[in-house]
Amino acid sequence: MFLLFSLCMSGLLLQGDAQDRAALWRGNDRSGRCQYTFSVPSPVEASCPQMGGPEVENLKARLSLLEVLVARLTGGDAGGPQRTGAEARAQSGLQEALNRATGERSLLQGEKERLEQELEGLQRRMEEMRRETERLRNRPCPPQTPIVPPSPPVHVSGLTGPAGGSKPMSHLMTRPNRQGDSSSLRDSEWQFGPAGFQELKAEVTEVPAPDGSEDNTGCGELVLVGEPVTHRKAESIAGKYGVWMQDPEAVSPYGPNMVWRIDTIGSDVRQLFGYDDMEQLSKGFPSKVLLLPELVESTGATLYRGSLYYQRRRSRSLIRFDLASESIAARRDLPHAGFHGQFPYSWGGYTDIDVSVDEQGLWAVYSTSKAKGAIVISQLDPNSLEVKRSWETNIRKNSVANSFIICGKLYTVASYTAPDTIINYMYDTKTSQGKSMAIPFRNKYRYNSMIDYNVAQRKLFAWDNYHMVSYDLRLARQQAI
Repeated sequence: MFLLFSLCMSGLLLQGDAQDRAALWRGNDRSGRCQYTFSVPSPVEASCPQMGGPEVENLKARLSLLEVLVARLTGGDAGGPQRTGAEARAQSGLQEALNRATGERSLLQGEKERLEQELEGLQRRMEEMRRETERLRNRPCPPQTPIVPPSPPVHVSGLTGPAGGSKPMSHLMTRPNRQGDSSSLRDSEWQFGPAGFQELKAEVTEVPAPDGSEDNTGCGELVLVGEPVTHRKAESIAGKYGVWMQDPEAVSPYGPNMVWRIDTIGSDVRQLFGYDDMEQLSKGFPSKVLLLPELVESTGATLYRGSLYYQRRRSRSLIRFDLASESIAARRDLPHAGFHGQFPYSWGGYTDIDVSVDEQGLWAVYSTSKAKGAIVISQLDPNSLEVKRSWETNIRKNSVANSFIICGKLYTVASYTAPDTIINYMYDTKTSQGKSMAIPFRNKYRYNSMIDYNVAQRKLFAWDNYHMVSYDLRLARQQAI
């Protein structure tokens, strides 16, 4: 081993006696070690070739270039951190877009549920109308009432009927009570009664509203609704339906000018927005946002004496939420009330229970299975939510678009989409009597999902297809005949 190593290092050729017949040459292999090779016959190599050469130098140059490129790719220059920041911003933007898409998907899912419920309600109404049409078609014609000659003058309470050829007054003693009460009339009789039912409108004479000297409440029957005035348009799809309101008896820390609103589209409705006054509402600047502990169902909420009253989602439970303490002050199930699409208004929206306030206190408008879909009115205790008294009307809840209560009288609106519709029915809880009427009412934006009486301003507040609008009112005393 030592001899071979010495020969390689000294560059000498050692072959012995066989030098003239065989040649020994050496060179470096790929690993750089000295390698000896015999060849016969072959010229004699003078020495071991030197390590390197043009090819090796080229390889070294290429290897250096590769090392430089690898260094750049692994962050050796200033471009690496910039690319990393751009990638982070792109990822953040994608996450934000994903969050928006998820929120919109949730809203659309809620809208889909509402539309499916509305479709089911329309199908039920079509079936009811078909059965009612068949019943009316098969009903025999009523017998003709014979003409009765005029009777002589009749003395009633010291009054004498008209003399001569004037119209007799005996009909005052014999005219039937076309209004009826909840125990003697059914819905179909109200809806398909004789056209003469409309003559009751003649009993109302329009007079200026009282100034309060004779009647502290200024109550009377509704005779006129003014044109809608727009105050605000909702910003997103969540505000297509909603409720806005004021507290007629506001409690500290909130003043009487405070305006509140709830956007009611979506499966997670629990935000209550507060505005200092109507001007701040119109500008869209809330001064307070409260997160309700229980989800809100539909547009039937109201404010009274420092509390928000609303229906808990998917239940017949009413909740009183105290604004000052931001906590639930009372809750109670409304006995036998339908909920989540059983007895809504004709526009749908799970409007089974509608809570409202007027001069006489807190009310709930709803229906039950026992009432067979007819509107039931209950006056509630504002502290405990206990039902104090109830009235059953003769008009189906799903046959009207909405309702409101003024001075203990319930009024219903015929359509939620027709631009020019009417207030078509009134029920007076004082007399337990209902009657037909035809007061013009305008749906300016053609999808009215909330109508309530605002006692604080003596106006109607409504939510019409993203828009918060109000209506001026005119009331009149009911005159005796």
